[in-house]
Amino acid sequence: MYNNMDEYDEEITYMHQEDDWDRDLLLDPAWEKQQRKTFTAWCNSHLRKAGTQIENIEEDFRDGLKLMLLLEVISGERLAKPERGKMRVHKISNVNKALDFIAGKGVKLVSIGAEEIVDGNAKMTLGMIWTIILRFAIQDISVEETSAKEGLLLWCQRKTAPYKNVNIQNFHISWKDGLGFCALIHRHRPELIDYGKLRKDDPMTNLNTAFDVAEKYLDIPKMLDAEDIISTLRPDEKAVMTYVSCYYHAFSGKQKAETAANRICKVLAVNQENEQLMEDYEKLASDLLEWIRRTIPWLENRMPENTMQAMQQKLEDFRDYRRLHKPPKVQEKCQLEINFNTLQTKLRLSNRPAFMPSEGKMVSDINNGWGNLEGAEKGYEEWLLNEIRRLERLDHLAEKFRQKAAIHEAWTEGKEKMLQKHDFETASLSEIKALLKKHEAFESDLAAHQDRVEQIAAIAQELNELDYYDSPSVNARCQRICDQWDALGALTQKRSEALQRTEKLLETIDQLYLEFAKRAAPFNNWMEGAMEDLQDTFIVHTIEEIQGLSTAHEQFKATLPDADKERQAILGIHNEIAKIVQTYHVNMAGTNPYTTINPQEVNAKWDKVRQLVPQRDQALIEEHARQQNNERLRRQFANQANVIGPWIQTKMEEIGRISMEMHGTLEDQLTHLRQYEKSIVNYKPKIDQLEGDHQLIQEALIFDNKHTNYTMEHIRVGWEQLLTTIARTINEIENQVLTRDAKGITQEQLNEYRASFNHFDRKRSGIMDAEDFKTCLISVGYNLGENEFSRIMSIVDPNRMGIVTFQGFIDFMSRETTDTDTADQVTASFKVLAGDKNYILADELLRELPPDQAEYCMARMAPYTGPDAVPGALDYMSFSTALYGESDL
Repeated sequence: MYNNMDEYDEEITYMHQEDDWDRDLLLDPAWEKQQRKTFTAWCNSHLRKAGTQIENIEEDFRDGLKLMLLLEVISGERLAKPERGKMRVHKISNVNKALDFIAGKGVKLVSIGAEEIVDGNAKMTLGMIWTIILRFAIQDISVEETSAKEGLLLWCQRKTAPYKNVNIQNFHISWKDGLGFCALIHRHRPELIDYGKLRKDDPMTNLNTAFDVAEKYLDIPKMLDAEDIISTLRPDEKAVMTYVSCYYHAFSGKQKAETAANRICKVLAVNQENEQLMEDYEKLASDLLEWIRRTIPWLENRMPENTMQAMQQKLEDFRDYRRLHKPPKVQEKCQLEINFNTLQTKLRLSNRPAFMPSEGKMVSDINNGWGNLEGAEKGYEEWLLNEIRRLERLDHLAEKFRQKAAIHEAWTEGKEKMLQKHDFETASLSEIKALLKKHEAFESDLAAHQDRVEQIAAIAQELNELDYYDSPSVNARCQRICDQWDALGALTQKRSEALQRTEKLLETIDQLYLEFAKRAAPFNNWMEGAMEDLQDTFIVHTIEEIQGLSTAHEQFKATLPDADKERQAILGIHNEIAKIVQTYHVNMAGTNPYTTINPQEVNAKWDKVRQLVPQRDQALIEEHARQQNNERLRRQFANQANVIGPWIQTKMEEIGRISMEMHGTLEDQLTHLRQYEKSIVNYKPKIDQLEGDHQLIQEALIFDNKHTNYTMEHIRVGWEQLLTTIARTINEIENQVLTRDAKGITQEQLNEYRASFNHFDRKRSGIMDAEDFKTCLISVGYNLGENEFSRIMSIVDPNRMGIVTFQGFIDFMSRETTDTDTADQVTASFKVLAGDKNYILADELLRELPPDQAEYCMARMAPYTGPDAVPGALDYMSFSTALYGESDL
């Protein structure tokens, strides 16, 4: 990054100007001046070790003697014996020996020949020296898997990162203000420079301060001039890089500590990440278990409601739970399993012990709790539907009870008073006979009503058995009817006996009235029964049932002509009585002494029957239409369910085949599975449409469907299992990718592992049991005892489930070929930071580690109690061991 637009413009200008020596031999005069001074100082810093130096870089190397001496000093090797002659050929020979030595170190010299050096070509000489500097001072620099120039730049960025106003992005304009040099010195020797007093707007002071301190205390000669750097639009990159490399080598002793600190940072970062994943798992598991704990009692509550409306509200609440509340929890459960598997994979890859959740929060505990929830849910829905059926039946029976009771109570009204009359005591003979016949007709009527009383008692008993909420009032009313019925029976018997005693005293009776009463009473009872049947409510659930009712109704209508003939015959009897009375001037009271039924009442009831017939026709037609609509809903649901059910089963089988087969790379399989997952998710609208049809069926109170074996519950469970299976399969492939990348496993090795795994997976279930796994190990050359096999099983099956997944199989087969951090390596790294002491101080941790990781270590390290302990000493050995459990796996 650039501090301002001026720096950016300077960088762009330079990029267009810079060319290599081997291209056109051009060099900016200002850069040439900087390179001369810098390269001369660098050469002298090494030549003085041999007791000599150079003054003019292009002149003093012309005979090749000091050039060979320089290479011997910086390489520590002996070159061929130089030529001591003064002739041009001797000089060229010496320079060629030096150039051959450089080329022997793997350096490609382009356009640099001995003749140009002997002739004093400044550009070629500077290019040669820069090549030597690159090879012996910069090439071997290595920082975090980067080397040479990039490694040196990364080293500068790491060391100056904490310093304000310092942003090292290159080896030219990033150093113009001098703060970068001062920051490097202060980072390693803070006592040499008071960095807080430096100002960005005073580059001259900053540069001179850094150059003077480096020369005086760090034995780094002045290779640059502050004036040249400030006055140049863009300082020479090679000069700055050469000078900065001296800083690197001066502070190279600190590099080991930095490497050790980086190792510790890496280990601690992994540990912190794993701890966060564990905390996330614990919280998600706790929340899900708490939701299950709260939901199960609600689903297990079987307290019925008294009304259909209240029970339908319970059903609607249950639908909301299935549509709105449960699906997110299904996703949370799936995500919880994915997070757990990912965490275990990361722990295995970082050589950490397997994660054991808190008691009661294992994946198996979640699955057990979920299973209990599913069981309660299934029973709850079944109970709701049974309760709705029961309440529907109860409402129907209660209404039927009220109708029959009202009809019976209307019939019995005044009957007790009538039976208690003593009118026969003062009646004439004809009146007595009439009273007797009337009583006989009443007994017939009473016997005809016996069935209704028994029906009322039977309905009341059924209401009690079905636990009708208003059973007390029903029982009280039924009891009153039964008591009254018993009283009527006793009174009837008593009056009959009285009339029979009186009958002996009487001789005359009007047969016509008697015949009318006898025929009118059953016909009247038939009409009342017909009216009762025509007004009776009905409940049917199929077209066949409504067709049966329609057939019975048609049969009833077929009897109406015969009934009309009977009505006319009864009316004919009455007309005959009237004719006799009129003909013979009989003194009659005008009413039939044997019955209360009159022709007007017969006609009125007959008209009522004729009126009720078309009403019954219309009710049956409407119910038939409703049952046809119900049948359409059944077929509509069945048509979709018979397609979706097999589709889900097919997709489950295809996912199983994809996870077991070895077609393409893991990325290909992952891409295929994600496309598969997308196609499955795109199928969701059809599930939602089926849910809508199912809701219409439930709203229509349809309880069975002969057109399909699939219920909505089957489809829901299959759909949820399908989503969970595809997500779990994708997670397994992702974990295999993590394992492959972390352990450098090739695709051929993965295919070989999969072939071996599939061979011993005899059940083709995607897992091996312990015996299959043991057979597999023996087949690849393991000599297993019981203890050794138990140790291996504890690695590949940390949850002690007795099975080995393909992921665990890959981890085990690749474990011994992977280089991972161990407790001993981390202990050795801490020992470097501690300066070979058996303990480490807080200041040393804060100086070498980032603040957050230093605080992490200090919070977890126990005080050191060895014989060489000092105040504040911390025990890094036990801390390193704790990072990896009791011991390294």
